[in-house]
Amino acid sequence: MAKQSFADFLMNAGYITVQQAHECSQESKQAGISFEDCLLTKEYLSPELLAQQLAAFTHFPYLESISEKMIDLTLLAKVPLRFLREHAIMPIIYEGQPTILTTRPLQFQPIDEINLLLGGNLITAVATEKIIVEAVNRYYPLEGTKQVIEELEEERAEEGVAFEAIDERDLLTMETEAPIIKLVNHVLFQAAKRGASDIHIEPFEKELSIRYRIDGIMYHVMNPPKRIQGALVSRVKIMAGLNIAEKRIPQDGRIEIKIADKAIDIRVSVLPVVFGERIVMRLLDKTRSFARIEEIGMSERDLRIVKKTIARPNGIFYITGPTGSGKTTTLYSILYELNTPDVNIVTVEDPVEYQMPGIGQVQVREKVGLTFASALRSILRQDPDIVMIGETRDQETAQIAIQAALTGHLVLSTLHTNSAPASITRLIDMGLEPFLIASSVVSICAQRLVRKLCIKCKQSYQPSLELLRNIGLTADTARGIIFYQAVGCEECNNTGYKGRMAIFEIMEISPEIAKLTMARADTTLLRKQAVQDGMTLLIEDGVRKIKQGLTTIEEVLSVAAIEQGAEEI
Repeated sequence: MAKQSFADFLMNAGYITVQQAHECSQESKQAGISFEDCLLTKEYLSPELLAQQLAAFTHFPYLESISEKMIDLTLLAKVPLRFLREHAIMPIIYEGQPTILTTRPLQFQPIDEINLLLGGNLITAVATEKIIVEAVNRYYPLEGTKQVIEELEEERAEEGVAFEAIDERDLLTMETEAPIIKLVNHVLFQAAKRGASDIHIEPFEKELSIRYRIDGIMYHVMNPPKRIQGALVSRVKIMAGLNIAEKRIPQDGRIEIKIADKAIDIRVSVLPVVFGERIVMRLLDKTRSFARIEEIGMSERDLRIVKKTIARPNGIFYITGPTGSGKTTTLYSILYELNTPDVNIVTVEDPVEYQMPGIGQVQVREKVGLTFASALRSILRQDPDIVMIGETRDQETAQIAIQAALTGHLVLSTLHTNSAPASITRLIDMGLEPFLIASSVVSICAQRLVRKLCIKCKQSYQPSLELLRNIGLTADTARGIIFYQAVGCEECNNTGYKGRMAIFEIMEISPEIAKLTMARADTTLLRKQAVQDGMTLLIEDGVRKIKQGLTTIEEVLSVAAIEQGAEEI
C-alpha cells in the first residue's frame, strides 16, 4: 500500500506517468526489486530527485550532504559495517537528535533493526545512496586507533599473534581478526581514507612511529607499542610476500588489496636500520583515471608546445623534476591522449605504477638482466610508434632513446634535474654528443607539485612586501591581485589545503637553443635564451596560479625560487 501510494504521489506531482508506475509495480513483483530501485534502473528519476520525493512523501528531512559534526562514533560502533553498507543506512546526529539516515524510508525492516539496536526513539532522515555509502566508507571503521592499541596492549606476548595470508576480502569487513592484523588493516584504511600517498613505519630506540605523507607533507599518526614492532613488520612482510626471517638486507614487495571496494596496489620497501626494519608503503589507486592534458593546469603557450611535440612522428619529449614532482602523472596523461587504436605504444617502467588498457607495459627486473636499456632494445623490435621510458638513468638508455627518436619514433621519458635548461647540461654530462641532443630532443618540461588551497576556508589577505619580492612582484605589479592564505577547516583536516597541482616550465628546442647546445653552453645561457624564446619559469607559472587563487605564495616558494639572473631577464 505504501509503495502504491508513493507511486500515486509521484504521478500526482507529474514526475512519472501511469504507464511508468505500472511498469515498475509489475517489475518489482516479478524481479524481486523495490519500486524505487526500478525507477532508478529505468532512469525515470535521478537518485537526488527520488530521495527528495521520498522525503516529501514521508515528511522526513532530506540531507544533501553529511558533515563530520553529524558523526557520532559511539552510535556507529554499535552497528555492523556490513549491515550499514548493504542497506545504505547509517545512524547520525541531526539537529541534536540521534537520527537514522536512509536511502529507502519505505523499507521498514532495516530502520526497525537499527532502532532496536540503538535503544529506539530515533527519528528518520533521507539522503541518496551515494552520500550515505561514501560517509560509511569515510567514517567507518572509526578513528579507532586508541581501541586498536588497547587491544594490542592486552596481548600477553608477540608469540600469541596469529599471522594469516592476505586475501581478496575488503579490509573494512575484516572485523574479527587478531589485534596485530586489525592494526595493519586500520593503518592501511586510514591512509586510503585520508588520501595518503605513502605510509612510513619507523623504528627508534624506545618507540615505534607511524606517519603518512598527504599532499607531499608528512603527518604523524600514532605510536604503537614498541614491543609489537617485530609482529607488525612480519605482518606487512607476509602481506607483501617477503621473507620474514631475512632482516639484514633490503627487500621490496607488493600488496594488492581492496579498501572500501576500491582496488589499491601497495609497493612495499623494507630497509634495515639501527633499531630494526623501516617500512615505506606507497599507495597506488588502481581505479584512478587520468586527466586530459588540457586539464592539468598548463598555460596556453605550454599546452600548445606539448600538443605540437606529441603530435610529431619522432623526437624526444623529456619531463624533468625531483622525485615526487608528478612526472609520472603527466606522462600518463599524455599517454592517455595518445592511446588510440591506430598507434602502437610500448612502455618500460620501474615500477609499472598504473595499468593502462591498450598499451604494452614492461616491468624492469634488474635481477634477471631486464634493465631499461635491454628492455628498450627489445621494444624497438616490437614495431612501436611511441615509446615511453620511465626514467633515463644512464648513458646507455639515453643513447638508445636518441637512436629511437632519430629512426622515426616518438619517445617520452623523465630525467632528474632541477629545471628544463639544466636537462641539456645533464644529458651532456651523461656523455651524449651535443649534436645528437640538439637533433633529437624536441622539448623539455620541468614541473613541481604545489598544494591547492581548500576552497571552503581560504581567506584573502595582503602579503608583506618581502613575500612579494620573493616571487618577483612589487607593490605596483601586485596591485589588483587578490592573494589568499590557508586557514583550515573540517573539509581539509585543518591544513588549509586539499589536493595538489603542478606548476610547469616548458622549453622548446629552438634553433638558438640547438646552437647553444652544440656549443656546450652552460645552464644560465640556455635559460636566458629560453626565456627570450617565451619560456615561463617555474616561479612565474606559480605566480600565475597564485593570481588565479589556486595556491599560496608560501607553497610556490617551497618548490621554486627566482633563478639567479632571472630578474635581469
